[in-house]
Parts: sequence; structure tokens; C-alpha cells
Amino acid sequence: MEEDRTENKSYMKVIDYIKKQIRNGELNIGGKLPAERELSEILGISRNSVREAIRTLDIMGVISSQQGAGNFLTGNFENNLVESLSMLFLLNQIDYRQVSELRRALEMEALMLAIDHITDEEIQTLVKIVSQLERESEANNVVLDKKMHYNIALASKNTLIINILQALSEILDKFIVDLRREILSQEDSRKILIQAHNGMLESLIKRDKNLAYESINKHFSIIDQKIKEKELTMLKKHDN
Repeated sequence: MEEDRTENKSYMKVIDYIKKQIRNGELNIGGKLPAERELSEILGISRNSVREAIRTLDIMGVISSQQGAGNFLTGNFENNLVESLSMLFLLNQIDYRQVSELRRALEMEALMLAIDHITDEEIQTLVKIVSQLERESEANNVVLDKKMHYNIALASKNTLIINILQALSEILDKFIVDLRREILSQEDSRKILIQAHNGMLESLIKRDKNLAYESINKHFSIIDQKIKEKELTMLKKHDN
């Protein structure tokens, strides 16, 4: 039992060492970690403890292990976030409504920040996406819809918002597979969505935060309606 506790403390030494390297600027994204044997010698711990720490950091998305090349710092937290949220979803700790509520709040903040930080080049990219959305096929519109929201998130210049929004988007797509497609295939909901997208774009061009607020709420009113319908359908199936 005592040995297990020692091993647990030992692998934390590796994590603390890597944190220190990052803080000191000695290890950056893309940088290669010392080899397992080297870490074992530097920290005075077993190679098993080093491997345990490397596995943990890999699962967390902090590093990427490449066969024959070593371990590299990646900071790919989005995948870890998607898996963690997926597990919470499956365990009924969160539901569609909660995911959508959080996404609405973050999309709102992303758009407000984008109004402050977006470049002319980024606006032109969004103009092209929105114009395509109005005339492309249903399948392409699903891709373009995701692309538009991702580009607005990028324009916020807030890494946390970008990563969390991507994770939330993946969760909704994972568990409500046809949600986007359903909205975009129905004429009435598609029209509302197009109006909301145009409003979001216009709010960026005019730097109008009131319009941004109205457009996001219009956008999510249709999403929340569809989620409610999905939940009712699933509830009926469960009751039967």
C-alpha cells in the first residue's frame, strides 16, 4: 500500500517538473520532452512512474506521444474536454438543455469579443461563408454553419472560449446527430437561422452589440426549440 502511494507521488514529480519547464519558458508547444530514462534520472524516480505520468499527460491532451520520436508538448485540450463532457452526458450529469445554455452564453461572449477584435480579413471570410450558406446544398450548409461559428469564435481571440465552444459543438453533434441537418432542411427554421446569421455578420461589420445580442438569441431560440422536441420524442420512447 505504501509503495502505491509512493508511486503516485513520484508520477506527480514529472507533472510538476513539466509545469516548471513551461513556466520558465524552457518548454513550449511543439517542444520535445526529455526521454523517459533522462526524466527518471533527473527526478530520481522509477521509469514506471515516468511512464504513468506520460500516460496521464497524454490523456489530458497536454502531450502527444509519437512512436519512435518521443513525447511532444501539444496542449490539445479540446479532445480531453469532449471526452469528459461526453462521459458526464452519458452519466446523466448534464443534458442537451444545459449544453445549449452554456453554448449560448459562450457564443454571445465570443460575438461580443469578436466585435472588439475582428479584423477586416476575418470579416471578409465570414461574408463569404454566410453568402454560401444561403445558396449551398443542405449537406454543405451543415459544414458551413459549423465553419461560421468557429470563425466567429476565432475572432474573439479567446483561446478558452474557442476550445470550449468546439467541445460543446462536438457534444451536440455527437448526441443529437441530425440536429443541424434537421434545422437546415426545414424551410421555416432555415429562414430564421439565415436571418440570425446575417444579423450576427451585420453586428460585426457595424460593431453593434445590441444587434449581436438580438441575433444570438434568435439563433438559439430555434436550436432550443428543436432540442426540446428531441427530448420530448426521447421521453415518449422511454415511456413506451
